[in-house]
Amino acid sequence: MPRLSAFIITRNEARDLPVCLESLRALADEIVVVDDHSQDATLEIARRYGARTLTRALKGFADQKQFALEQTTGEWVLSIDADERVTPELAKEILQIVIPGGRRPGIHQSGTTGLDSPPVAAGKDDNIAGYEIRRRFYFLGHLLQHGGLGRDWVLRLFRRTSGRFSDARVHEHIDVNGPVGRLVSPMEHFSYATLAEYVEKSNQYTSLAAQDLRQRGRHFTGIDCLRPVWELLSRVVFKGAWLDGRPGLLYASLSAHTAWLRSLKLWELK
Repeated sequence: MPRLSAFIITRNEARDLPVCLESLRALADEIVVVDDHSQDATLEIARRYGARTLTRALKGFADQKQFALEQTTGEWVLSIDADERVTPELAKEILQIVIPGGRRPGIHQSGTTGLDSPPVAAGKDDNIAGYEIRRRFYFLGHLLQHGGLGRDWVLRLFRRTSGRFSDARVHEHIDVNGPVGRLVSPMEHFSYATLAEYVEKSNQYTSLAAQDLRQRGRHFTGIDCLRPVWELLSRVVFKGAWLDGRPGLLYASLSAHTAWLRSLKLWELK
């Protein structure tokens, strides 16, 4: 049985996928790529790096990732997107977990410390079901650390038999059965390389998010008209997006537009 399996869902990711897979080369024993009918060289690149590839139409991000998870065979699994990178420091920490007898990294026990507390040393603990990883967010090639983007913890490393994706079309997350720890080293997330890419993804994400809201019984109300204003003020004034300069202000403005678009699509579904 492989010690660690990594899985990725893709669609037209030929630009980002090679660097992502390169960061997994010395880490993952198995790589599974589930592709949504890419029209570029995504599948060719994945196979070149030795990944096992499957083609499946995307119904929702959580559904697609759950399917990808079910194709893996490792004791531990790492969920990663094509625009993310595992740093060498993070790879070392992960290997210390998945290699039997390896030294455990510093961790937080979930719920016992705040987001900003430094990791504390921990001994061997075979009860940990998964680990959260902090992401460093890049927008148009610029690292953004404010505006609500510096505290992005995501659960990505977990025991295969202990985790399952939530039932959501977008903003999917992993639920694990057991304690959750935190790793020290961050993962790098190169989310949007161009404004055109942001607009394209925003259109897709807001449609799926509106469907999720509608399914949960949410309706468009007058408060939704204030959401873009609150999103902009919250990111710029209260969360300090201006500290990241022009890229930070631009991302805050686009986030406000995305919030408004999601609300309008919720209204349209009615």
